[in-house]
Amino acid sequence: MDPESAVTTCYRHPAVESHVRCTRCERYICPDCMREAAVGHQCPECVREGARSVRQARTAFGGRITAVPLVTYVLIGLNVLAYVGELVRPAIVDRFEMLGAGLVGPDGGHYVWQDTYPSDFHAAGVVDGEWYRLLTSAFLHLPPTEGTFGILHIVMNMVSLWNIGRVVEVQLGRLRYVVLYLLSALGGSVLVLLVAPGDPTLGASGAIFGLGAAYYVMARRLGADMAVVNRFMAGLLLWLLISAGLTSWQGHLGGLLAGAVVTLAYAYAPRDRRRALVQAGACAVLLVVLLVSAWAKVAELTGAQ
Repeated sequence: MDPESAVTTCYRHPAVESHVRCTRCERYICPDCMREAAVGHQCPECVREGARSVRQARTAFGGRITAVPLVTYVLIGLNVLAYVGELVRPAIVDRFEMLGAGLVGPDGGHYVWQDTYPSDFHAAGVVDGEWYRLLTSAFLHLPPTEGTFGILHIVMNMVSLWNIGRVVEVQLGRLRYVVLYLLSALGGSVLVLLVAPGDPTLGASGAIFGLGAAYYVMARRLGADMAVVNRFMAGLLLWLLISAGLTSWQGHLGGLLAGAVVTLAYAYAPRDRRRALVQAGACAVLLVVLLVSAWAKVAELTGAQ
């Protein structure tokens, strides 16, 4: 048989005659398997292989480019769900708010912490092993009828999260943004534990202050017009001062400092293969510092050796 007269078929569909070759692997492909390429057509496997080999676009801070601030939406949703939970079951606040050290008496009342207490009292808070409070408190807010702000507490925080979070998330990418948010929340709770362990606190403000610090650091790194940014930071710092008399300034300041440290690592890590490692390493070191500080404070409060 004349080789030139042999019928050629698609490599994926042997029953279909084909006379077109993939420009990359040169296998025959039928119309169903043809994918438009810069020159000619490619088979599905070569198209997938080419997509894997294309370098993904990144932001200036190493994050994947995304147009949808999905994490910000999720965080707002979690805060709102937690608030609904508080309204349905108010005991959630006492169970999950930030409390470094407290005592619960036989009458169910809350008392000031002391490292020696009667046998019918029991410890409550981080000193009693409730370490989860360091993060869960960042998703709770004041009930409508309590505190200075009531329902305005969650409204103000969620509006701030919506305005700042979307900008920060798009620049950092989702993973780095989540790490920043959680470390900022943790930083706020740890400073509360160190300075005012007996004060019950709650709210997303610490994490949001961390996002504010991130916004400032990123703007400077990107060479943005700092006039608007400086006005924003002035308002944030003014609220930090006002909060000293109204809310937990320790949580705000702790979140601000933690957010600044994380974002400095993001912004000034070397822009090469080491960037992700340096950024992750800096976040890990901060996490260790926060946890060790918290552990040392708990040991001091409980008199542990």
